[in-house]
Amino acid sequence: MNHEQSQPVFKRLKTVCVPLMGATALTASSVPTVSRLLSELLNILYDIRSSGYSLNEATIKYVFFPIYTLLNCNDSVAIPDQLLEKIFMVLNILCKDWWWYLELKDWDQLFMLCGSVIGGIGTKGKGRECADETKDAAAQDNDDGPFTPNQVRHRMKMFVTHAQTPTFTPILGQTLNSVLLATECHSSSLQNSMLDLLFVLLSDYFPEDLIVSVLPGVVSTTCKLCLGAPGNKGWAKGAVIANSLCVIQDVISRSIGDEPCIKSGAVLSVESIEELSDLVGEQPLKHLAQEQSKYGTSRTPSWLGITSSQLLIAMKSLSPLIKHPTPSALMAMVEFSANILRSTPTTLPLAQPLLLSYLLSLSNSDLPTVSRKASDSLLDLLTTSSKARHSFTRTLLRITRDNLSALPVLLPSQADAKVEHIAGMQDNAMGNLNPFASEIGKLLGPTGGVEKWGWSLLSVLELIDPPVTITRTSAAQMMLENDPEGSSWLPFPQPMLKNVSSANAYDSLVRMFHALGKAAGDTGLFAVEWFASIGQSGKDYRAVTGMWCSCRLLEGISNVTFFEDPLKSSRLSRSRRLEKLARGLVKSTSLLWDTMNEESIDTQSEGTDEHNEVPQTQHVKGLVQLHDTLQITRGTPIGSRVTAQPMLHSSLSLQLISITAGILESRFTPLFIYSLYPILHSLVSPFSFLTETAFRALNFVTISNLLLSNFDYVLDSVSRRLSRQWLDVDATKVLAVMIRLVGSDIVECAGDVVEECFDRLDEYHGYDVVVEGLVEVLGEVMKVMQLEELSKTRDVSNQTKKIGNYGPAPRTAWGDNNPPDKGKGIDQSEDAQEVMPDEEPPLSSSQALSKQIVQRSVYFLTHESTGIRARILNLLSSSVPILSESALMPSVHSAWPFILNRLADKEIFVVSAAAGLIEALVTSMGSLMFRRVWDDVWPRFRSMLSKMQTADTINTLSRRVRGGVGSESVYTHSHRLYRSIIKTMTAALRGVDPQDSSNWEVIIALY
Repeated sequence: MNHEQSQPVFKRLKTVCVPLMGATALTASSVPTVSRLLSELLNILYDIRSSGYSLNEATIKYVFFPIYTLLNCNDSVAIPDQLLEKIFMVLNILCKDWWWYLELKDWDQLFMLCGSVIGGIGTKGKGRECADETKDAAAQDNDDGPFTPNQVRHRMKMFVTHAQTPTFTPILGQTLNSVLLATECHSSSLQNSMLDLLFVLLSDYFPEDLIVSVLPGVVSTTCKLCLGAPGNKGWAKGAVIANSLCVIQDVISRSIGDEPCIKSGAVLSVESIEELSDLVGEQPLKHLAQEQSKYGTSRTPSWLGITSSQLLIAMKSLSPLIKHPTPSALMAMVEFSANILRSTPTTLPLAQPLLLSYLLSLSNSDLPTVSRKASDSLLDLLTTSSKARHSFTRTLLRITRDNLSALPVLLPSQADAKVEHIAGMQDNAMGNLNPFASEIGKLLGPTGGVEKWGWSLLSVLELIDPPVTITRTSAAQMMLENDPEGSSWLPFPQPMLKNVSSANAYDSLVRMFHALGKAAGDTGLFAVEWFASIGQSGKDYRAVTGMWCSCRLLEGISNVTFFEDPLKSSRLSRSRRLEKLARGLVKSTSLLWDTMNEESIDTQSEGTDEHNEVPQTQHVKGLVQLHDTLQITRGTPIGSRVTAQPMLHSSLSLQLISITAGILESRFTPLFIYSLYPILHSLVSPFSFLTETAFRALNFVTISNLLLSNFDYVLDSVSRRLSRQWLDVDATKVLAVMIRLVGSDIVECAGDVVEECFDRLDEYHGYDVVVEGLVEVLGEVMKVMQLEELSKTRDVSNQTKKIGNYGPAPRTAWGDNNPPDKGKGIDQSEDAQEVMPDEEPPLSSSQALSKQIVQRSVYFLTHESTGIRARILNLLSSSVPILSESALMPSVHSAWPFILNRLADKEIFVVSAAAGLIEALVTSMGSLMFRRVWDDVWPRFRSMLSKMQTADTINTLSRRVRGGVGSESVYTHSHRLYRSIIKTMTAALRGVDPQDSSNWEVIIALY
């Protein structure tokens, strides 16, 4: 600020500073006057600050002089808190500019002044505590003024160097003690201010050796703040916990982190051959050569051992915070755990299981932001290239093994919450260990100890019949023709666990087994085979549990599950080893019905009841005499355990057969000779649970494969019922239901279906009912091919992600099997044709068939039936994701006038279908459609919008809102039409740069 600008500012400040200087001697009558003058001074300083002016050094000292006189002429105890608060607010504003000119002696005085107010004014025993507002103002003054780093490094370095001198270190320690004591107040705002000040003090001003000395006190105080005051009920504030954890992680990283400990010689880092050779010889004691201050503490191996154990106890005390209700506290726990793991992998190895368990628990949180952050942090720790990554992976595997060993202890206690927590941790651990599937494979492989933890699980995972089983009266209700969403998949009935009463805990256990199988892959087939062998060895409760475990693990490995629609789940490529095991399981499981004898089972159950009767309760009066040696004997069991569970065993065996059918798919047909009898035999069982499972297995195993293998016979039957001698209008519905049931395997035979449909369309083009049914069949074929193309695209993208950079490697087989003169014949010409850049790749079978359907269907856009016109438009929309521009656009170009005419159709559902087709073309075909939208489509959309606004007022499905009518209901055609118009014009505006008037015209019309 130059001289001309400073004069008006100086005059304004002079009007307040002069009377304030005359009232520096405080009395009871002058306190209100001083308070008023300080308020006026604050207002003037705020105005100067808001105007952008910076005070020069002379002006700052002029303003500071009456403040200094006021503090110097009066006893600090006699100054009221309200005056002190305003004084610190004035100093806070002055320090923003004074920091550039502040001398070290003035900085010392300000530092000690703020510290004395925070710690208590006056001598020991005669002082007084200031109000929380005054302490908050003093903390803000320190935080914003001399305690805050600035962009000018040499200025900040001067203050830091002065603060670390031996003469100033006691002042620094006393200020730290005052701040720690002030954090124990009941005001959350003051606690946050003190924690912010504490972080700045420790991170910027404390030297490396001194921060080691204050580590225990800082960690102890901040951990108490995280857990809340002893007298207060409920949780601590989320902001207080976040700031406290920020202080803890900073002080731990600076004091006991790998970098400072390696530098001081407390731990040895071996990352090269030279460092390894130093370990063999005499190890240099680096910590002895360092300069040691009077108040500092050296980092030595013995100090590291003691401090690490104390920190582990402190971090264990923070375990209740993973259940804190506020997201800020949970996010702070994620940051704390991840940062401590990154900074202390060598110095705090015992804390890795604890901190990783925190991250696993938080990744299972109900809050999406917290769970996503925790999962990302885990994945980052396990994938970042560092020497600690392998240690984290081993620790996570050890946690997984320990959790599996802990489940048998928790399940008998019926602690559903703990079981759900442990199972959720396992699920998240497996999800983050997917990049290390080989390590998970060791856990489920031959060397993973499945015999140990597997038997423990089998001894406590006892299954029982569900109390209620929802059944269907007949198998016909499972195949409703007009309800494809309901008939395509029905859930299998599931048993219940005896020691688990919560449905959430049961689902968590199921997801845990799925995650284990998915992460292990083919290596986990050893555990599947082991559990299946236990399940096939008998029909007792252990065998039933073995069958259940093998089913859940096999579901995870193959991605075939009974808990969601298999058509909606992604299809994974299956290995030969998995298919070989599936064939063996089908044969061995089906053989169980060959040895089944109903009469023997009944006899065995009766004998079991006789030999395992519940003992009679005997009431004895008097004292029970003890043995002289206090001999402890095994007591009599309270009741008998059911040894045989043939119904549950058969139901789970059917589930295992169904899973193998989902794995083998069309290759399951030769195994019908083994699997059909067990399923049909279970259909006539008197147990509703087993009968319902058999119905589901029959639907899951046989229908699609039987129809595919007998496809020619079904198509011939439908064709005969569409002849002139025998015309059945329901035959087209049978053909559509068959395509929905067979699914993606119909692609190989879809050509015959298409030819049959178009032959019948040429013959019955005048019969609306038949034509509409045939068009519906073509639409089902198109949907199946669309799903097939999407699955191929997904498989290609997944294979691309799996390909890594393995360095130099041969691109051909070993050896020179091709002579130099070979390869000049037909093979070479074929290879050259395959890599021609100008030629487009050949169409696949599904794409060629889709192109044929489109070319022969566009003529029905002018059919007199509105339903047929709408179905043709939807069929063309389904073909857009399948076909490329060169395959689709010629047909669209020839049919473009007819598509535009459909926008003027009398029926709104036809107009909606036409708009949907245009939307699909614009969003997929790109620039080829943008100009057509502006020239041909937008004028029609504009006229339609005005008509629809009037039509919505009389539509009963439109929502009446205050001030007008809305079309928010998704059941209205106008809603779909509005959505298509918005998406179409959005894509058009991205592709073409129209004039400003066109932009505003679209925006106003759609508003």
